[in-house]
Amino acid sequence: MSELKIKPLADRVLVEPLEAEDKTASGIYIPDTAKEKPQKGTVVALGPGTKDVTMEVKKGDKVLYGKYSGTEISLDGKEYLMMKQSDILAVV
Repeated sequence: MSELKIKPLADRVLVEPLEAEDKTASGIYIPDTAKEKPQKGTVVALGPGTKDVTMEVKKGDKVLYGKYSGTEISLDGKEYLMMKQSDILAVV
């Protein structure tokens, strides 16, 4: 993986969402229009934190975040989410 040319500021985290499931547990394929937004991803970059917020996640962590959290951005043809650390619900 090439080094990203972006450095989040303050308590922001750049997350690469995991791919949405293509089929259900019973084997039924899900069309693109019916897929749920993924709520899991991998931390690929993070800011240094602030004097009030210590960064608890680290690069490479798998995280859960709210369904409508973050701002979608596209870098080098890949989709990412930029969000505050407080939008992350858990590390898995």
